[in-house]
Amino acid sequence: MSGKTILVIGTYDTKDDELDYLADIIRDQGGEVVTMDVSVLGYPSKPTDYSKHDVAEEGGSSITAAIATKNENKAMQIMADGAALLTARLYAERKFEGMMVLGGSMGTDLALDVTAALPLGVPKYIVSTVSFSPLIPPERLAADTQMILWAGGLYGLNSVCKASLSQAAGAVLGAANAVEKPDTSKPMIGMTSLGKTALRYMVHLKPALEERGYEVAVFHATGMGGRAFESLASQGAFACVFDFCTQELGNHVHGSNISAGADRLTNAGQNGTPQIVSGGCYDLVDIVGWQGLPEKWADHPTHAHNRLITSVVLNTEERRAVARAHAEQLAAAKGPTAFILPRGGYGEWDREGANLHDKPGLDAFQSELRATLPQNVEQHEIDAHINDAAFAEKALEIFDDWRAKGIV
Repeated sequence: MSGKTILVIGTYDTKDDELDYLADIIRDQGGEVVTMDVSVLGYPSKPTDYSKHDVAEEGGSSITAAIATKNENKAMQIMADGAALLTARLYAERKFEGMMVLGGSMGTDLALDVTAALPLGVPKYIVSTVSFSPLIPPERLAADTQMILWAGGLYGLNSVCKASLSQAAGAVLGAANAVEKPDTSKPMIGMTSLGKTALRYMVHLKPALEERGYEVAVFHATGMGGRAFESLASQGAFACVFDFCTQELGNHVHGSNISAGADRLTNAGQNGTPQIVSGGCYDLVDIVGWQGLPEKWADHPTHAHNRLITSVVLNTEERRAVARAHAEQLAAAKGPTAFILPRGGYGEWDREGANLHDKPGLDAFQSELRATLPQNVEQHEIDAHINDAAFAEKALEIFDDWRAKGIV
């Protein structure tokens, strides 16, 4: 018997049966339930712990104002604002340990705001008719959101949707019971990278930073990894960031779906977190491999990394655009910022002698960086490759200097 409390959110005027079924499963498994109604027009068959009026008023509005919009989208945005604020407050007051939202596309839109309002480590589950859909932009997904498709559940309970709902109820309660929340006793370093075949600096840096008393979290910079990294950076979760794989920024600049969002390379700086940056794999743009090659890349060399990801090799002018994007994103940084420029290249495949080596392209990227990086960014140019030990040593040198000065 876990005794954990789960917050269950939904439109109780139209989905009473499904929401009550979820609550019954949670209670049958030994959990407790707190309910929140986010309907606008109707009322539940029995009162919820937090009514639609409570939700709207938490966001500084009212149900009357929501109805007066005469617009379903605007009305639900009022409810989403209130639900996110109320959920965050209830969690701060320790009223629940896990949360789940049930909905169609409208409820999912609201659910994305609510899950984003909770910190990493709080179990958060979305049961949705559009789970895993391309309708959902990656930048709106909280770092540890879980989803399940609400199959066969558009209207009323049945054995198909019960299979999904019961799994979701058990999953969120199990997660609340088993979760090991982030340990804040040690300061954390946030680092970005790819697999060790492309980028390897973390192999040297992680133990070296741990010896200095820091915990190190390495994020896989393939879209959602960068999204999680940026989300945590915005919350001030890191003592310092080693943001050495910024390929997602190039993906975004050149229109790839494998993007961490328009705010990539901004949140640590906006939060004043010290950041050491480089441009790991800047020369590649990843695209969704199974969707085929867009026409704009038809004359570019490509590499099929696996059935999911294909990498497109950028030309010289496209690399210059990526360099300028780095400068633009870092210009607003409020904290100490350093950029390491390794003359030998930024990924294992672009080393001299490797199959993607392109000296004119590398030189163009470097020269654009030198010319456009703003005054608030220290430039550290080294005669090494990003995967050489000298790169990691330079990063540690900057970090140790900042520690000695009390910056970190």
